[in-house]
Amino acid sequence: MAGKDTQSTILLAEDDDLIAQMYTTKLTHDGFNVVVAKDGEESITQAGKGGIDLILLDIIMPKVDGFGVLEKLKKDEKTKNIPVIMLTNLGQDEDIEKGKSLGAYDYLVKANLTPQQVSDKIKSVLKEVGKKK
Repeated sequence: MAGKDTQSTILLAEDDDLIAQMYTTKLTHDGFNVVVAKDGEESITQAGKGGIDLILLDIIMPKVDGFGVLEKLKKDEKTKNIPVIMLTNLGQDEDIEKGKSLGAYDYLVKANLTPQQVSDKIKSVLKEVGKKK
């Protein structure tokens, strides 16, 4: 596990306060820095500031939905290489396909996973991505 000086920063794009707090608590406990964005526009702005290692992206959000956010992030030179994990309650095959086709690294359905499983997935993705650099 990385030391406190090399903490990975996770951008959590989630408009539901209760869910955002639950994941923030879990991820902080597991040694991550967490930045929360409450809507799609804020997600794009935060990602563009730099220093984000991975994005957990909800789909149903105000202003710009997760698919729109993902599309913008993947077209921007500054943010296109940040791995994005869709974390949503939309579990239809067409939603999963759309997320992956737009460049999502993975697609997780909230109802199927515990915060611990999501945290473990983040660690796994960061490790995989780290090897590719």
